[in-house]
Amino acid sequence: MVVAAGSNVAKFKLRRGNSSTHNVVSGDNSDGDLSRMNSSVCFPSMVEVERDPSCVSFTTFNILAPIYKRIDPQNPGLRESDFRSLWLARNERILDSLLSESSSIMCLQEFWVGNEELVHMYEERLGDAGYRLFKLARTNNRGDGLLTAIHKEYLSVVNYRELLLNDFGDRVAQLLHVQSVSPLLKNQKGSFHQEFLMVNTHLLFPHDSSFCIVRLHQVYQILQYVELYQRENRLKPMPIILCGDWNGSKMGHVYKFLTSQGFVSSYDIASQYTESYADSNKWVSHQNHRGNICGVDFIWLCNPNQARKPLKTSWAEAVFSMLKYQLRKASLSEDNAFAFLKGDHCVDSVTYFSFSEALRKVKLFDVPYGLCFQQLQDLWNQADVDGNGVIDYEEFKQKIWNSTCPEHVLENLIGSMEDSNTDQEQETIGFKVNNAMLFPHEVEKGLWPEDYSLSDHARLSAVFSAARMRCSVSQNCT
Repeated sequence: MVVAAGSNVAKFKLRRGNSSTHNVVSGDNSDGDLSRMNSSVCFPSMVEVERDPSCVSFTTFNILAPIYKRIDPQNPGLRESDFRSLWLARNERILDSLLSESSSIMCLQEFWVGNEELVHMYEERLGDAGYRLFKLARTNNRGDGLLTAIHKEYLSVVNYRELLLNDFGDRVAQLLHVQSVSPLLKNQKGSFHQEFLMVNTHLLFPHDSSFCIVRLHQVYQILQYVELYQRENRLKPMPIILCGDWNGSKMGHVYKFLTSQGFVSSYDIASQYTESYADSNKWVSHQNHRGNICGVDFIWLCNPNQARKPLKTSWAEAVFSMLKYQLRKASLSEDNAFAFLKGDHCVDSVTYFSFSEALRKVKLFDVPYGLCFQQLQDLWNQADVDGNGVIDYEEFKQKIWNSTCPEHVLENLIGSMEDSNTDQEQETIGFKVNNAMLFPHEVEKGLWPEDYSLSDHARLSAVFSAARMRCSVSQNCT
């Protein structure tokens, strides 16, 4: 089955995947990584004597595939995959680390699916600890892929889908519809089972600025399919969790796009960090191959009571934000930017032709992996507010130059208040962020420890607890 995503780059295939299942055996929590967690916070560890069943814990970890791990800086072609003893020992330690936490759900990226011995090791150890495994290779035999492990004692998988984005980065994503094994909160109608949708993915690395539009569209496709899955299955409002290596920081366009769609970063919520530049540098999670450190690993949460703009609108605003960034980077003022979009035409407005020419000049359109003609048309329709075939100065300011995140938030709040007065509401269960942490702990202070060798990424874990909330039927967060 192939579903068009509105792009010549990105049409994605959807398929149901197979999983491997194993028996339940107890795990271990010997490394003490969770010692900083407040004792009142429940983290679903296998060794806890008393466990609050309303808690669900997530771990996301890019474990650095041996085929990418460089052994000698002077010889980039020498990789860990050439030395069995090295990758075997490191992955045994990774598994020890994961099993010590015993999170309800583990989301791994850069999992070496091309090596049968390593795959068997993960299947055996995680299977024996009670996890059901779902693995997905990247397309075009890249060698690595994704692994999602769900603890069968706490959670059952209602449905599993694989998303093949079929872009030039051969990126993929896993979508799982998950339900708690035991009922949680009760009301007059009976007991609730916690249900939620979750995604595990790994976005393209931004080798240069021209890749930004591709990364943005990868997220757009994923959210498109989440909406499609909810609509086709007529799902009730439920939380959405996005886990993975997003290969972009809090200051990037992907982060802003996701926040405009109602998602919040669980680690930032737990740490009470804002979206300010100062807070964006307080933690890191990755030391890339260039030696730079940055925060790129996230566990995103969108609750069912969160008002959201139409997905296409948020996507267009994100692209306009990229356009504005390019214009300001060229030191253009507001007036000069409008003149740039007008081009050489004498009329005091932007035409479709001049608009497309301007986007071509800033390398957003008609370049490899850039916008396609349909996406260009979608952007034009968003900017031409009155539909008269041109963009005047006021439309330019409203849609391109002055569109900011605070306005997004304000519009969402106003819309949700208006809906609450007229639409029928229903009770649903969402998630509250109890806590989140990174390991090794030095990265929480923006430092990368020299003696850390598990991966070039930190491990991020978050704990959520169930919370009752009201959700407008029309809002429905789908």
